[in-house]
Amino acid sequence: MLYLDNAATTSVRPEVLEAMMPYLTRWFGNPSSHHTVGEAAADALSDARARVARVVGMRASDVVFTSGGTEANNLAVKGITLASRGNHVVTSGIEHESILESADFLARLHHVDVTRVPVDEYGRVHPEELASALRDDTALVTLGYANNEVGTVQEVRALSAVTRERGIPLHLDAVQAAGWLPLADTGADGLSIAGHKLGAPKGTGALIVRGRVPLEPLLHGGGQERGRRSGTEDVAGAVGLATALELAESERAESSARVAALRDAFIAAVLSRVESATLTGHPTGRLPGTASFTFALTSGEAVLLELERRGIVSSSGSACAAGSDEPSHVLLAMGVAPEVAQTAVRFTFPHEARLDPDALAAAVAASVTAVASGG
Repeated sequence: MLYLDNAATTSVRPEVLEAMMPYLTRWFGNPSSHHTVGEAAADALSDARARVARVVGMRASDVVFTSGGTEANNLAVKGITLASRGNHVVTSGIEHESILESADFLARLHHVDVTRVPVDEYGRVHPEELASALRDDTALVTLGYANNEVGTVQEVRALSAVTRERGIPLHLDAVQAAGWLPLADTGADGLSIAGHKLGAPKGTGALIVRGRVPLEPLLHGGGQERGRRSGTEDVAGAVGLATALELAESERAESSARVAALRDAFIAAVLSRVESATLTGHPTGRLPGTASFTFALTSGEAVLLELERRGIVSSSGSACAAGSDEPSHVLLAMGVAPEVAQTAVRFTFPHEARLDPDALAAAVAASVTAVASGG
């Protein structure tokens, strides 16, 4: 089987499991406990916090460990907005559901105004569009660093320059970007990451938010995470996340260049072999491991089934929307027609990818032909 759905989740790296094991066995204590076993867990948690902070270029005290990217995004959008004096949030129409539904929650129950700034046909937010959306009462701008469906990478330095000039916090959903793109020096005030996109277990993640940004907690109780996220910390998960993030960062330059070359060869081969194929997302400003297409006059789900028959596992878009009959909200926001959006297929490569792009493109062509011919 060739697994090409790494944007949904990755396998856990052996080095990560090895690093986690002591905190699932011998040093299993509660880090709030004042005894030897608890203090060993607390030390490991503190070390993991510092390691995550170094990779993202922020302070250890800025790191809030969470259960993953969805919780991190919820905490950022709701927590920063509710702690501010503003009544306006700016996002875009291509964001992950955890961003969009958090903003909708604020609109419904807290009467916060939400502006979805438009994107171009490649899924990019232009700085001038962002600037025109800002108001004096804007509490937060929240955008994806890189899109989870089409792979488009935002020009975050240009966008952060706009928010910084107005003194408005910028939160970046960096769940897909982590491990592929630099996380330090983005200009953002907050970043969300998820361990299972990096080779750590599901259920691990973090929101890294600068200490000067007020943050209302979603979870109340024991006051862990400096009062920003109560609940006994998952020490082994934090160690796993830090280990996976460090490994990915140390390999990032090499793996990004190698995988991007495979991606480009695969895209070129698909476009040359499949007449109905259209690349979605930015042609060059995209994640190294993401190639996404629509195949007009087919069914994306049927193409996926044909690919799996040939031993290739991929997806039609966000795993959080799997099984939905609705066309992708990301593609619709980019101006793709609904009937075309329903033909989308996404291939996301692992960091260690060393596949044959021509053979993969041939399998894609055969699958699309089989679906188009009804066979």
